[in-house]
Amino acid sequence: MKSIWGLFSLLVLPVLVSCGQSSQPVRKQPSESEIQESLIRVNKELNRRESIQIDSYIKREKLDVIRTGTGLRYQIYEHGKGRFAKPEMHAKVSFTVSLLDGTICYSSDSSGTESFLIDHDEVESGLHEGIKLMREGDRAKFILPSHLAHGLIGDKAKIPARSPIVYDIKLIQLY
Repeated sequence: MKSIWGLFSLLVLPVLVSCGQSSQPVRKQPSESEIQESLIRVNKELNRRESIQIDSYIKREKLDVIRTGTGLRYQIYEHGKGRFAKPEMHAKVSFTVSLLDGTICYSSDSSGTESFLIDHDEVESGLHEGIKLMREGDRAKFILPSHLAHGLIGDKAKIPARSPIVYDIKLIQLY
């Protein structure tokens, strides 16, 4: 009989005693709207910090840029005499893509010039926006915030997640 009570006290009694007690308070799960509001706050803060980084780069490089409504900053520093770029045109460009710290990620010096269909091909949305501000022969600097570049995940090669990028670009030809 002693062994049954011993077994009972070792196995069952702790379970019965602990059932009436809660070691942690019950937490209320956040609602979907609370989660969305939290994500919006975090995203606004990340965008604010990114904007400060971009503004620091502009100041450090002594650029005289124009900011569009989407957040693209650009400076056309050499003016051509050709036609203005428009949607549905093909644009042939030479370029260097770098991070704000000066790290060069891609360059037409090593890969050759590239062409893309304006407003259609899969290049950064900020590049589509910027190229439509140019005419043949123009050289410009575009500073694309991450949401106009490669976004939350980067390009999975040379551009990290949530990275603004700088295009130094020449519009060689429209066709």
